[in-house]
Amino acid sequence: MGTISEVHESAGGTSASDTADAVEMLIASEIDLLVYSGGDGTTRDIVASLADSDSSELPVIGVPSGVKMHSGCFASSPKAAAEVLSAWLHGDLLVSSTEVLDLDEDLYRNGQWVVRLYAEAFSPNSPRWMQGSKELVQTESEDEIIMGLADHIGDSLLDDSRLIVWGSGGTLREIGGNLEFDLTTLGIDATIGNEQVGTDLDESGILQILDSHSGPITLLLSPMGGQGFLIGRGNLQLSPDVLRSIGSENILGVVTPAKLLTVRALRIETGDDELDREFAEMRYMKVIQGYRTTRILPVSVD
Repeated sequence: MGTISEVHESAGGTSASDTADAVEMLIASEIDLLVYSGGDGTTRDIVASLADSDSSELPVIGVPSGVKMHSGCFASSPKAAAEVLSAWLHGDLLVSSTEVLDLDEDLYRNGQWVVRLYAEAFSPNSPRWMQGSKELVQTESEDEIIMGLADHIGDSLLDDSRLIVWGSGGTLREIGGNLEFDLTTLGIDATIGNEQVGTDLDESGILQILDSHSGPITLLLSPMGGQGFLIGRGNLQLSPDVLRSIGSENILGVVTPAKLLTVRALRIETGDDELDREFAEMRYMKVIQGYRTTRILPVSVD
């Protein structure tokens, strides 16, 4: 086994320049592959630094730990990153080009999902362990589908005793709008009956509402198109403590038919081994795809 050496140390608060310095020193150390932890912002900084050093073809593996992780060079979980690294070291994986994406957050908060291709990176090619890039599902119009989903939720879940925790994403925001709620696109919101009792909640805010509520609870989540993540991307406020307080049996997926074209399984990555096993044992979860129309999708825990 080779020796482990430290080539860079940051002091105090860090910035993109620290990332650039670290990448430059790693390249000077003649590394064969770069493994990093972070989100899309870190990925952009690393890829830019590789390009500046004429090392764009150096393979990278991202360990997901940021807020935004849409780029295709991330493993689907920290464990998956270890599997990819092991397979690559044993010569079992080839390297292929993947996309580094940049989400326009200002437009996304207004309900527009606009992702720009920032660059390309090279990563070990493993469809099982690498997450791939998020896809934008485009249709001519899904207004009737969204209205049907809103009617279904209004008829079956909207009552004065039930707490509904709304996950992030444009689909749920549009559904909530049809029910006269002002939901955030990137945040977690909460309603009881026709009253919105929480907006853009953090983990402590969600737990406070859950602790004060004694009636039934439903967590509504919409998976990412392309990647299929239901838990583990874009909803880090849903910590293991929050998910345990809600209960896995009280989670309901919401998927439009167009999104179902790219989502074959509901991917779960809670960051807690015991909770991941609980979801894995479920094997399947129910999703609604229209008014009084449901289906069952398999659960995938990497």
